[in-house]
Amino acid sequence: MPESAARREIETLREEIRHHDRQYYVEASPEITDRDYDKLMQRLKVLEADHPDLIAPDSPSQRVGEQPVEHLTSVEHAVPMMSIDNTFSIDELRQYGQRIAKLLPVEPIEWVVELKVDGAAVAVTYVDGLLARAATRGNGRVGDDITHNLRTFPDVPLRLSGKGVVAVFEVRGEVYMRNSDLAAVNAQRAKSGLDLLANPRNAAAGAVRLLDPRECAARRLRLFCHGVGQIDGSLSATTHMEFLAEVRRLGLVPTPHVECFPNFDAAVAHCEQLVERLHELDFEVDGLVLKVNRFDQRERLGTTSKSPRWAIAYKWEKYEATTRLLDIRVQVGKTGAITPVADLEPVELAGTTVSRASLHNADELERKDIRIGDTVVVEKAGKIIPHIVRVEVHLRQGDPPKFPFPKKCPECGSDTIKDEGGVYIRCANHACPAQIRERIRYYATRNAMDIEGLGDKLVDQLVADGLVKDYADLYVLTLDQLVDLERMGQKSSENLLAQIEVSKQRGLARLLNALSIRHVGGRVATVLAEHFGSIDALRAASIEELTAVDEVGPIIASSVHEFIHSDHGEKTVDRLASCGVSMTSPIRRKEKGLLAGKTIVVTGTLASYKRDEIKELIASLGGRASSSVSKKTDFVVAGEEAGSKLDKARTLGVQVLTEAEFDALIGGAVAESDDAP
Repeated sequence: MPESAARREIETLREEIRHHDRQYYVEASPEITDRDYDKLMQRLKVLEADHPDLIAPDSPSQRVGEQPVEHLTSVEHAVPMMSIDNTFSIDELRQYGQRIAKLLPVEPIEWVVELKVDGAAVAVTYVDGLLARAATRGNGRVGDDITHNLRTFPDVPLRLSGKGVVAVFEVRGEVYMRNSDLAAVNAQRAKSGLDLLANPRNAAAGAVRLLDPRECAARRLRLFCHGVGQIDGSLSATTHMEFLAEVRRLGLVPTPHVECFPNFDAAVAHCEQLVERLHELDFEVDGLVLKVNRFDQRERLGTTSKSPRWAIAYKWEKYEATTRLLDIRVQVGKTGAITPVADLEPVELAGTTVSRASLHNADELERKDIRIGDTVVVEKAGKIIPHIVRVEVHLRQGDPPKFPFPKKCPECGSDTIKDEGGVYIRCANHACPAQIRERIRYYATRNAMDIEGLGDKLVDQLVADGLVKDYADLYVLTLDQLVDLERMGQKSSENLLAQIEVSKQRGLARLLNALSIRHVGGRVATVLAEHFGSIDALRAASIEELTAVDEVGPIIASSVHEFIHSDHGEKTVDRLASCGVSMTSPIRRKEKGLLAGKTIVVTGTLASYKRDEIKELIASLGGRASSSVSKKTDFVVAGEEAGSKLDKARTLGVQVLTEAEFDALIGGAVAESDDAP
């Protein structure tokens, strides 16, 4: 082939391979099969072998070097890689939030919650868009050059994509190994007679410092990006969320499941919920990180000698043990979800004997390839219930069958259905005895209606004897019915009836939490109760009005609306109301001011205000100055050279004001207020 034709085909292949790398690793939306991808790569390698003068260092074929480096070279970080302070309890976390609020009085502070990936911290530098250097954290000032190994990572581009790449762009991140990859690598190492890797973190930390890049490539490591290092040029992002979007645009992979919240309380509430979902991940985390979203606020908060003041880690101790999976059984929960449970050979873990672990859902069984008889790694972190991290595939005996997930409810025999777009398989029968038992148990818990004395065994009796079929049945129980039950004497029955009576006055927030509405926990229940104030107002709200409430997204809004207006939900609420259960709550007083309740985004350069000044003004008038545009934004104040935020506002149909129009708005409101009698 003539060199000119080969050059054209090589460039086309490189761009095509880079595109498919991005689709697979960044967008998680592959467009071709692995086999077709391999064909593209093989064709590129053949052409480059025929035309070696056309080989470029950023070619996708040049990831793995043929020769190991002789030793690791020390490099100095242009911007120190500081550690983050740790907290180990929610109380400590809240105390930190209060300290930061005092340092930035009056200002609204948005908080980002990120997963703290358990791996090896690195800094990756691009010069003019090309991968130039990667280094370990080291002591924070000096690390080891590991560029030869980072080049082998399939999700680390050798050249950044897109336009507007700054001259020097350094991103900080975490090298990690997936649990599924550890299982596969260990299975291969066992066949080859090599020592097994102990855990994903040690495997990642050790691999990045290997001298031979071919050995590192065999570990199947990846990189999540989460921070800013040295920047030579103008970074367009002014917030952490914008920076992560920029990272993705350039072809790197940001840490997943990152969310931003309008205040610290909402961020902490999210942390408590997120902890219960960590089993869904195929990689290890040892905590959550909370960060101030706005870069200008970070600068004013500054750092201590060791750590930034604008970030904190919420961590917990992790304990692991290896044991054998004896059996898998299923149980039905309060919302009908059918959960597989692992019966384990008892093992000591964090000072307790663990013999059971939740397997969560059918998809997790499939994803982790968990089978009866397997040797499994069980983890317990903090107060989280034990869960299975991975299967030690290299210890599997033979080819045991996969667990057949039931197509009928194991309790009532009703057909099961899978959530649309979700992972849970449910019994659709609201009258299923198992669901009734679990709903009544939850209804009586301390965070719900707090009915002391209504324990699990008593609930089992009440449901089995047909005395309780829904929540309202609790309020019509009689002394004669209770004293006839096992272990229920005169005094204990009287005490229980008194507790049930007192529970009528718990209020709307506790009731909404107690009703087992899907996606509604204690925090969301409180937000809804404080916003609407009564069950009647909640019933009258449309899905759009529910979605407009802070911390209530479309999924939660649809779930609440569906429950409130379903036959089951209407009957449940009506019966409880007829029993005298309180369904009201004090409405949270809204902030006063000319901009009360308004969410405002400021973008571009203003003539009369510095950015901090106008945000403080908005806050003083009762408004909320946000750093990102969404459907909940009331209007955008646009100055000179307004960029992507202005474009997004126009796309979403959000009202846009010039600086003069904003002045007129608040000036007119002030004049109207001054003229009032």
